[in-house]
Amino acid sequence: MKHKIKPSDIISYTEMCSMEGYSLQRGMNFRVRGGVSVILMSVRKGAPYADKTEENGQILIYEGHDVPKNEAESPKTVDQTQYTSSGKLTQNGKFYEAAMGYKNENQEAEIVKVYEKIKDGIWVFNGVFELIDAWKEKSNNRKVFKFKLQITNKTSKQKESRNSKTISDLPHNRMIPTDVKLTVWKRDKGCCVQCGSKDNLHFDHILPFSKGGTSIKVENIQLLCARHNLAKRDKIQ
Repeated sequence: MKHKIKPSDIISYTEMCSMEGYSLQRGMNFRVRGGVSVILMSVRKGAPYADKTEENGQILIYEGHDVPKNEAESPKTVDQTQYTSSGKLTQNGKFYEAAMGYKNENQEAEIVKVYEKIKDGIWVFNGVFELIDAWKEKSNNRKVFKFKLQITNKTSKQKESRNSKTISDLPHNRMIPTDVKLTVWKRDKGCCVQCGSKDNLHFDHILPFSKGGTSIKVENIQLLCARHNLAKRDKIQ
């Protein structure tokens, strides 16, 4: 990608992997290449895990991941694990220990970049979150991990010892809820409303957030390509 990624930018899977410099073949990615953690979420119908958002997208409850298919004939019927068979931490275990470290006031909250699946091959960057809690709970006669993340204004600059990349800030109440994004995507047919382009799309506030525009109403959100999004910003005084 030629432009820096910003919250509400829509990208392809290939672009997302290129942005992170890593092949994101799993949903949970703890400290990618020693840097900032990345998770992939989905609240679409038929999603493999029970992810959900609360407080208009400011809070994410993310479900841990199942054991690999080569370790269980039916992964959805066995407990999610904290350790591998060799005793190493799974991705569940790594995120869980980070959350416990924060809760016990032994370390700062883990910084996590969150991408959300809109449709096959299409993702939106939801912004930067902090991992603030984790627990295990019963679900369909097995134990699963749950992780609580809250949106933050922090950037990876505060984690320069781990990662040199820059992450954009995202004001708490500017977050566009998942149901709004899905409705707008369907309404605008996955195209820029100005030119019909399907490239470099962004969820745009029709009445800018800075001028009192809301993030939680479909009527105030539209799809714009990067060119028309920039042109619109240049006209706003």
